[in-house]
Amino acid sequence: MAQSNDSLVREFVQAFNTKDADRLASYLHPDVVFHAYGDEQVRGRDAVLQVWRGVFGTFAEVQFTTVHQAVDGDVVIAEQVHGLGLPGRPVAPVMNMAIYEIRDGKIAAWRDYTNPQHATRLISG
Repeated sequence: MAQSNDSLVREFVQAFNTKDADRLASYLHPDVVFHAYGDEQVRGRDAVLQVWRGVFGTFAEVQFTTVHQAVDGDVVIAEQVHGLGLPGRPVAPVMNMAIYEIRDGKIAAWRDYTNPQHATRLISG
């Protein structure tokens, strides 16, 4: 039986806490398009994983949690807290809204909406 889209995204978000980009790969469609608000789109699983390798290398702490999540067929909307802590700094709770589009049981489109200026202020303390 195929994994539900709700479970797929919840498990994907929890996988970030390992700070291991390779753990994210199995959730992503090979042709995934990732777009973080304010940044250029990233196309393809390998390119997305490279982005997250950089993020995981920058932050000493990564603690992602789902606050609320709604599913409508192959679209999942998730309110999340991205806890990010630079080395020697406390973890900053960055609120995020993510939209996921699922195709063939994998995340094929992923859009993150965060206020980047506010996130930078929180992270840098």
